[in-house]
Amino acid sequence: MRPLLEVIALGPGDVPGAVEGGADRLEVVADMDADGLTPSLDTVRDLKRACDLPLRVMLRTNDGFSTSGSELARLRIAAYQLANAGADGFVLGFLGLNAEIDVEATLALADELGGRPWTFHRAIDHCLDLNEAWEVVPGLPGLDAVLTAGSARGVGSGLDELCTRATGSARAAEVMMAGGGLEPDHVPWLARAGVRQFHVGSRVRPGGSWKAYIDAGLVRSWRILIDDAVAAAL
Repeated sequence: MRPLLEVIALGPGDVPGAVEGGADRLEVVADMDADGLTPSLDTVRDLKRACDLPLRVMLRTNDGFSTSGSELARLRIAAYQLANAGADGFVLGFLGLNAEIDVEATLALADELGGRPWTFHRAIDHCLDLNEAWEVVPGLPGLDAVLTAGSARGVGSGLDELCTRATGSARAAEVMMAGGGLEPDHVPWLARAGVRQFHVGSRVRPGGSWKAYIDAGLVRSWRILIDDAVAAAL
């Protein structure tokens, strides 16, 4: 299987560039000023009509990583509605008061996904104890990806952490999806460490602007880079 390239999509205008460039999956979000929140039902429906790429939809309604009982109730309803609108999977994850993985809240939402796969998002990079977090998260039921930069400051600061963790654990390498300030020169190091999932956001948009649609040529450059780096690492 070729490595996975996931790109962030904000709406149907992003579809042509993602498809033509060779992306494998879309992470669907709204409001990148808050690092990605739950999109509207109409956005998911429009994306589903516009392409056959799997849609992995964000479940997050505030710009932090904690949650409450009332918010979880709303997110459970949103998950059901978004699944009916065309979501193939979801992106979620919560932290507790001490910046630890809130397993109870995360599972309470994951249990409502109807068996659809899901990604634990970059909340993991904000944990106080990364080793403890990585003991917990890869074993959560239904999870098949952990979006991580290795550091809250991005891959530029967390590259060594990602490579060390992927090299030291086959399960970590299997679920790790590198993203969050990912740069082209990071990819060969990650590929050699065993990482096979990659996530790109603004770097596939002209000028790195969220106001610009995804560009096919930029996606294609990442597609070629990632495929070549993984092939060289085998």
